[in-house]
Amino acid sequence: MLDPYLEACELRELVAARDLSVREVADFFLRRVERLNPALGAFITISADRALKDVARLEKARPDLRAMPLFGIPYSLKDLTWTVDMPTTLGSRNYADFIAPADAEIALRLERAGGVLLGKTNTPEFGGRPTTEGGWGPIARNPWNLEFNAGGSSGGAAAAACTGMGLLHEGTDGGGSIRGPASHTGVVGLKPSRGRISWAPARGEAWGGFATRGPMTRTVRDAALMLDVIAGPVIGDPYWAPPPHQPFLESTKDAPRAARIAVIAETSLSPVDPEVGDQFKFACELFRSLGHHLEEVRLDPGAMLLESARKLICVGVAATPLTNHEWVDPVVREMIRHGSAVSAGEYVNLLATMHNVAREIVQALAPYDLVLTPTATRPAARNGTFPSAPERYLDELWTWIAFQYPFNATGQPAISVPNGFSAAGLPIGLQIVGRPNDDAGVLAMAACFEKARPWKHLRPPFN
Repeated sequence: MLDPYLEACELRELVAARDLSVREVADFFLRRVERLNPALGAFITISADRALKDVARLEKARPDLRAMPLFGIPYSLKDLTWTVDMPTTLGSRNYADFIAPADAEIALRLERAGGVLLGKTNTPEFGGRPTTEGGWGPIARNPWNLEFNAGGSSGGAAAAACTGMGLLHEGTDGGGSIRGPASHTGVVGLKPSRGRISWAPARGEAWGGFATRGPMTRTVRDAALMLDVIAGPVIGDPYWAPPPHQPFLESTKDAPRAARIAVIAETSLSPVDPEVGDQFKFACELFRSLGHHLEEVRLDPGAMLLESARKLICVGVAATPLTNHEWVDPVVREMIRHGSAVSAGEYVNLLATMHNVAREIVQALAPYDLVLTPTATRPAARNGTFPSAPERYLDELWTWIAFQYPFNATGQPAISVPNGFSAAGLPIGLQIVGRPNDDAGVLAMAACFEKARPWKHLRPPFN
């Protein structure tokens, strides 16, 4: 019996050695998605035909992991990502039948690496919520308690990763949309450095440079494996992250030297839930026990960036063309209303302000190798409770993602890793932030934490 919680790093070796066939693997995971998805709402589109097409192609190929490092590995794309052979709905009724004119570069790289595409995962409309609900797709429910949300906007990918509906999942992150859902479901979510992953061919940047794509997986090793495949610019991209000196997967084998680590435990934007705070203190003590030097710093990046981020992200959502405004989720409509009110001149000045404040933050953190924060200020939300009202959304949003969106503005790599549970059994995440472009250092430290506080054996009640 195939274990759906096997690491991709392990499964690809079994497939390459022909201990398992590509078809057996694909059939197993397609059946699992068909069985679990109705209750979880992880996928908007399940692509059995495309998966079997990938299988047929791989059956004719030599299983060479140097040429195809994901040979036979099932994966998903978030339904904000262009695909030519299935709809890209953007989580919106306005785009329910939209077929993109080209595949996204990330989709092409995963295909060429030998992956098997299971489908497109659920997202709130235009990726505009920190919960996955209110859009064209179903509610993405939390596998640890179905009354709670998987988070957003990559909630579908998080629910799929958590329950073994495929092994590698693409998320996007414009203000915490990879890291928040990862925290709420107990998986690994990496927001890479700005410029590490291309937005080609649809755009050069997203949300003024706030947004990027990244891996969502059950383990740090698998996140690194996926990053090795999808990383790298396309000629003409406006941002380029320098290539690593070795594969990211190799970095997870490195024992990090004693590091100087900044600790940001609080934010003026919101109280931190006591249970989140307790788990964060536990993680900090664990890092100290491993020989690292931790220093609390008096820095509140969320407050420093609030005004520029609030408007820039709304402009990013408002820029999406619409056929019918009445079809839009009222919460996202509120973002569109605010974003549409920003003039071109104000937008240019907001971008300058954002980059200047981000520079101040990076300079303040320059003496440190890494930064630790809670990922989210609280555990997952109960379905249908956030925001308290659409008109309150742009006041309440930042209280939830206060530790996340600042590092979209700075462009630094940041990862959320599982860090215990609340008394109610909901996962809590730890965020590790690296120096600009030091994705390898972030992955190395995350792997170290994973070894010291293992979570691979944990299974949600709903699986």
